[in-house]
Amino acid sequence: MNRTYSVQFRRKREGKTDYRKRLRILLSQKPRLVVRKSLKNINAQIVSYDIKGDKVIAAANSRELEKLGWNVHKANLPAAYLTGLLIGIKAKKHKIKELVLDIGLHTSGKGVKAYACLKGVIDAGLEIPHSDQILPSMERIRGEHIAKYASMLKEEERRYKNQFSKYISKGISPENLPSLFDDVKNKILEL
Repeated sequence: MNRTYSVQFRRKREGKTDYRKRLRILLSQKPRLVVRKSLKNINAQIVSYDIKGDKVIAAANSRELEKLGWNVHKANLPAAYLTGLLIGIKAKKHKIKELVLDIGLHTSGKGVKAYACLKGVIDAGLEIPHSDQILPSMERIRGEHIAKYASMLKEEERRYKNQFSKYISKGISPENLPSLFDDVKNKILEL
């Protein structure tokens, strides 16, 4: 018996690309908002399809927020929103009005970091098809849940210092995170 076996694409074998999902996104013929998260950063790119290879039109990383005063954790929900707002402002400078969200192989769930980034892009004035039910609440986006947890934990000094040691070492009180968020948001909107 003569059987032929075709080898799958390398990126599919490595579990890096879902080609069916990618094809559905590319059929919209709109630029993609590609959101990727790591343990320390949030990356957002606006990518357009080209037959020779995808082209990045604009990019933002949560590390860019340091220049604007965000000196705390760069992979939490507030940082994801601010990164989305930043990439949205950059996209408007490139005259982009409509996008399609691409979260890749990341698991989708209500209120995840990718949707916080999406909310930032929407607040910057771009149009992206979405459901309002998946977006995180503004309380969580502003970091009020972190501030509440910090004020609750402050009674146990040792646990408080362990949990928020990076904030304390930089001279930032985690209870003031919502006001820091508002300051950085206003700076981004002024760009």
